[in-house]
Amino acid sequence: MKDSELLQAGELAGGAVPSPANSSHRILVVDDDPYICQLSAEVLIRHGYEVDAAADGAAAWEALNAGNYDLLITDNNMPRLTGVELVKKLRAARMALPVILATGKLPTEALAQTPSLQLAAMLPKPFAVDELLDTVKKVLRATDNPREQLAPPPNWRSQPSAVGLRL
Repeated sequence: MKDSELLQAGELAGGAVPSPANSSHRILVVDDDPYICQLSAEVLIRHGYEVDAAADGAAAWEALNAGNYDLLITDNNMPRLTGVELVKKLRAARMALPVILATGKLPTEALAQTPSLQLAAMLPKPFAVDELLDTVKKVLRATDNPREQLAPPPNWRSQPSAVGLRL
């Protein structure tokens, strides 16, 4: 794997953003847009997460096989391996890693054909920093607490969940 394909988040900004030593969750951010990848990684680092970044799905697949992550945040439209293809490989390898699909164009056909992708959440681009952080917190909280299950995303745009409501 080339060094430019997988970077420690601190390297994204020329070493200006150190990764916290006491981080409790390790996240892999995958996006072929270097600006979005860097911005997402820096925001997550500033909020206490340990973050690695990959420039495309193929580099992410190598990173997933080489390291342990608590969450994958991936774009879909990327060269070499799309986000959906990456998640298919992840599930075929029986990796139970939660995945947030952050993309500007929802791959509705691919999602309909492959319900086994088991996405934890979808985040439409462009997204606000608060939306990214809220989504990450919800997914990781559900992962940390097995009793708190994430309901499948009802649709592309976030909507309040009916989970836990008594009728």
